[in-house]
Amino acid sequence: MRKIIAAVVILVITWLVWDSFGNRLERNDLQSSAGERTVLHRGNGTEPESLDPHRMRSDSALTIGRDIYEGLTALAPDNSVIPGVARSWVISEDGLKYTFYLRDDARWSNDDQVTADDFVFALRRLVDPDTGGVYAFIISPVKNASAVAAGNAAIDSLGVTAVDEQTLIIELETPAPYLLGVLSQPSTSPLHRPTLASHGDQFVRPEHHVSNGPYVLTEVVIGSHVRARRNPYFHAADEVSIEEIVYHTIPDSVTELNRYRAGELDMTYTSPSAQFSWIAENLGDELHVSPQLSTYYYGLNLEYPPLRDNPGLRQALSMVIDRQILTDNVLGAGQHPASSWVPLGVNNYQPSEFRFLAMSKDQRIERARELYAAAGFSADNPLRLEILYNTGEGHRNIALAVASMWQNSLGAEITVFNKEFRVLLQDMRDGNTQVFRSSWVGDYNDANTFAEVFLSNSGANFARYSNSEYDNLVLQAGRETDVQKRRELLQRAEAILLIDAPVIPLYYYTTKRLRKPYVKGWLDNIMNFQLTRYLSLDSS
Repeated sequence: MRKIIAAVVILVITWLVWDSFGNRLERNDLQSSAGERTVLHRGNGTEPESLDPHRMRSDSALTIGRDIYEGLTALAPDNSVIPGVARSWVISEDGLKYTFYLRDDARWSNDDQVTADDFVFALRRLVDPDTGGVYAFIISPVKNASAVAAGNAAIDSLGVTAVDEQTLIIELETPAPYLLGVLSQPSTSPLHRPTLASHGDQFVRPEHHVSNGPYVLTEVVIGSHVRARRNPYFHAADEVSIEEIVYHTIPDSVTELNRYRAGELDMTYTSPSAQFSWIAENLGDELHVSPQLSTYYYGLNLEYPPLRDNPGLRQALSMVIDRQILTDNVLGAGQHPASSWVPLGVNNYQPSEFRFLAMSKDQRIERARELYAAAGFSADNPLRLEILYNTGEGHRNIALAVASMWQNSLGAEITVFNKEFRVLLQDMRDGNTQVFRSSWVGDYNDANTFAEVFLSNSGANFARYSNSEYDNLVLQAGRETDVQKRRELLQRAEAILLIDAPVIPLYYYTTKRLRKPYVKGWLDNIMNFQLTRYLSLDSS
């Protein structure tokens, strides 16, 4: 009997030791025998809708895109523009011609040379109507880009030319002083042509993926994570410290916090607002809070009849929302109530603001009720709307609060629906919405990155807004080289947008992320981009 008990004890101890060892392997993945940390575990928010650079839309997808692709330009740790694949460039005096000279050591992850033709191919694919590129509008200043995207010009008429393997010329229809920032965005990165020729839209599957950025995809598990490893052929590979990244899909911020506290994550995508005070008190040294160039908004689908021809009704919906209550009581993590579409802090810009800000709360509600009645709605004929939002406790709380404000102030009948982010995004694209929750994160520090969202031909214009005066002002601003005149044109455009109200800005984001003390190289910035290539893991 004693022998049996002893054997059982040995088996239990062996199992416990093995289980503990297995758990350590699961947590630490690629840690070396010397105990070095070589894997970064990042919380990454919602499920990336695509890893194709031309079909990325969400912040979670673009975070990965900035690690696995590199454009003609790149971003420094402070998000200023630096040379990327292009080692240098020359801009013509009229601002209409950019000549880029590519690096000799720009390589794909299979050691192929990155060439000017790879950029020509990729940029043509971006504006090809068959691609459905979400960000096709981002290169609208390029010669014939808008015409190609609209199907009114041949793809090869796009103003992008490969002079030779290492020289690329981009011709513009109008000057675009923000172009160098645009060319750091993942949608303008080159594509490996042989991989697309062999695998078509499956080129981003890990078994096929060939990248030119600091990292290359190795694994995609839907609903769980995306994994990427360091690209040894990246031109600055010797400066990249972290060997592997795991981007964890965690749409719920409370779950993300719990996993961070359990040691499963090295950095978070965000922090739950409801627990912000506790986090600040107990994890203050690991908490990073800073302004972010991003606006949280409700979009109004202007193809939905009650909203379509009723700008007064849309204004009423915006007027009765108490944004201060949303930021102070519903969120409570330092967010700023939105007073405009373009957030605060944009270079060389002062946003236009809602006209109703000069009114008291009671005056706003009274005026909103007048507009509501003028649109034909009343207690006997209430406006019926549904709000769609994606998974996340914060989104739900905001939807319930806004619904309550619309019901109490106007008598509208509101229902709220939760959808998984990919489903919501597809509904937004297809127009299967009435009111939808979304956000816009600036791709570069210029007001144009917000203004161009609501151009009539914009792939991100899910409200289906179209106003020729707005379009003309934004396009005129693109042609204007005088800083003050350009700013005034964009301000006038924004003022029109706020009156037409296809979008209801609710608040400006504040970055509130957690990172472990051993994650080095972190630099807070208004873009909230933390590129993995600049981070490192301290093993001491």
